[in-house]
Amino acid sequence: MRKLFFYAALAFLSTSVMFAQEEQKNDGFNRWMIRARGVGVIPNESATIGIIGGDAAISSTFIPELDFTYFFTKNIAAELILGTSKHDVNTEGSNITAIGGPARADIDLGSVRLLPPTLTVQYHFYTFDGVFKPYVGAGINYTIFYDVKAGNTVKDVDYDNNVGFALQLGFDVKVSDKFYINADVKQLFLNTDVTVDATNLAPGLKIPAEVDINPLLLGVGVGYSF
Repeated sequence: MRKLFFYAALAFLSTSVMFAQEEQKNDGFNRWMIRARGVGVIPNESATIGIIGGDAAISSTFIPELDFTYFFTKNIAAELILGTSKHDVNTEGSNITAIGGPARADIDLGSVRLLPPTLTVQYHFYTFDGVFKPYVGAGINYTIFYDVKAGNTVKDVDYDNNVGFALQLGFDVKVSDKFYINADVKQLFLNTDVTVDATNLAPGLKIPAEVDINPLLLGVGVGYSF
């Protein structure tokens, strides 16, 4: 699945270069846009946790985000979105009576960083002589889980990298020939298989979980077109 995302990104870059080479003349619009955003990342999490049951809780956070957009036409574009976030993780309402704990406990699972490069294809609308430009988009992301810290309760936590899907809605407001103000909302549909190594609490205790993260990304920022 990882190859699917990288092949898509490679196709985006290759096609962009091809169009750039073919379009040397000024055709009335800038083909490239770079945006910098501040983004709130709000997980909409749920989980199926084996052995101990309960649910998952994943913290929200605020991150910087950078994206690169290439316009194939005035209306159709592709955007590569880059950003990374750190989240605290714990279970809620887990039954740990088998190891001498309560029937409903919140277990600290430390923290993890997510790197979800996302590629979307967009359609841009031009209104008010191009001053206000809303857009919609859809695409894929490949999320990498790294810098895992298991916390002080369990021995280790392992997350599987995975491919997900993305929906996007936003707008640009033109403030000059090259600069824009941007607002953007993305919904990522993302899940991962998690294995919690709790062998420090009981011999051979490893807890599997299927976790839906499905973060909502709310962003505002500025763009530069050229």
